[in-house]
Amino acid sequence: MKAWPVVAVVIVQSVICVAHWFIYRTWIDFWWPMSPQALLALRIAFVLLSLVFVAASLLSFRFSNSFVRILYTAAALWMGVANFLLVGAGFAWLTDLILRSIVPTTTRIADRPYIAAALLVAAIATSIYGLANARAIRLRRVTVQLPNLPACWRGRQALLVSDMHLGHINGLGFAGRIVAMARDLNPAIIFLAGDLFDGVRVNAAQMAAPLQELKPPLGIYFVGGNHEEFGGAAHFEEALRSGGIHVLHNESADVEGLRVVGVAYGPSTYPLQMRSFLEGLRLKGGPASILLNHVPNRLPVAEHAGVSLQLSGHTHGGGQMFPFNFITRRAFGKFTYGLQRFGEMQVYTSSGAGTWGPPMRVGTHSEIVLLTFA
Repeated sequence: MKAWPVVAVVIVQSVICVAHWFIYRTWIDFWWPMSPQALLALRIAFVLLSLVFVAASLLSFRFSNSFVRILYTAAALWMGVANFLLVGAGFAWLTDLILRSIVPTTTRIADRPYIAAALLVAAIATSIYGLANARAIRLRRVTVQLPNLPACWRGRQALLVSDMHLGHINGLGFAGRIVAMARDLNPAIIFLAGDLFDGVRVNAAQMAAPLQELKPPLGIYFVGGNHEEFGGAAHFEEALRSGGIHVLHNESADVEGLRVVGVAYGPSTYPLQMRSFLEGLRLKGGPASILLNHVPNRLPVAEHAGVSLQLSGHTHGGGQMFPFNFITRRAFGKFTYGLQRFGEMQVYTSSGAGTWGPPMRVGTHSEIVLLTFA
């Protein structure tokens, strides 16, 4: 392995271990007294739970079998619950701090188990809501006006789908749901804006088979995201090409006068190369153009090159779950979600259809987007 993946794994595992220690410490300080045997069992459980997600993730990149799928799904579910337990633990100490200034010490300590119980119930309830909310895929309709749009495109509709994360959790059944929604909408063209796959070891052609049943008149266009890079972008791209999906890996296509351009995640991390590629297309002053770029970044590069509309995903609408929305919005600002303007260019960032890691959404929602060109 290269050095950076090892460093990343160590950092992620360290953060997870610290979070589990904080939850454990809060539990034993706030809960009713426990026997030595119960404390030992709880300690062992938290050690194992703190290790299972990283271990399952590493296995999922190497193996594809029932055991790995079950282990990864269970680990991902636990990480979602643990996230809300961590938030609850923070609120427990905050509540204790507030009570310290207004009630006697003996009363405050006696009330600690009830605080912990209330926050435990809240964490579990939030996790259940997050599971249900993530499964509810919404349709968002957006009208876009583009300068120099060919007359034949006015009134046409395009379907934008991003971040399906097909893999051990979102499988063929999930893909089938998206396909059924797309078939009912009957768009003229479909854009897949990256992270179609989760990056784990799967039969990519089999996973994408439901999508290949769709036959929009103007085709399906795909650009790779960061998760395709995890599992080898070329492998996933070849599976899509063999099924008749147009893969735009630093490529452009003329679709009845509309320029459709795709820059995959890997090349997009090199802004000078991306600038050279886009400016070489001579988009500025020409017909309307759409750039598929998984991450809503490199906006100055795209806008300067004359791109009319950039379609992105990646952010999951704001980190997928509270409290990660604060981090995502700090990184991407107003381009975290929705239709925004950057200079002469418009940018639509979708919250995506699927999930990564915990199959939960709190504070965001799953969506596919029907664009109407006016």
